[in-house]
Amino acid sequence: MTYDSSSTRTDAPPASTPEGVFRQGIDLLLAKRFDAWIDLWAEGGVMEFPFAPPGAPCRLEGKAAVSAYMTAYPDHIDLTAIPYVEVHRTGDPDVVVVEMRSEGRAVATGHPFEMSYVAVVTVEEGLITHYRDYWNPLTALEIAGGADAPFVGAAR
Repeated sequence: MTYDSSSTRTDAPPASTPEGVFRQGIDLLLAKRFDAWIDLWAEGGVMEFPFAPPGAPCRLEGKAAVSAYMTAYPDHIDLTAIPYVEVHRTGDPDVVVVEMRSEGRAVATGHPFEMSYVAVVTVEEGLITHYRDYWNPLTALEIAGGADAPFVGAAR
């Protein structure tokens, strides 16, 4: 399924399933509704970035930490489309593995970007409890214009 900032889904999976919550999250991010995206998180949710470069956060613990991290996102990245999403179910009904590609524009430079991701997402009782985000830190640095990437300097 291709997502862009004007998409509406008519074939959405049930909203409380891991796939449904993830896909709802994509819709909210593209609509620039970061506050509503945060509402998809459990209070004790954890977000991890295993490939984070030095100076970038590797782990965010709690909904408030995820919210603080995401608050600055639209100041740095204008997300315009997610043209590729493939959701893989696992042996655990609460966990999905997602392959996706996002497109947009770096706000500071105006340059377009593409980023591929693999995410391992756990959803319990309709809320994200764990999100492990595998992305390429070299692409992130390039998007941001070098070593002054938006996430650099955050506590590790």
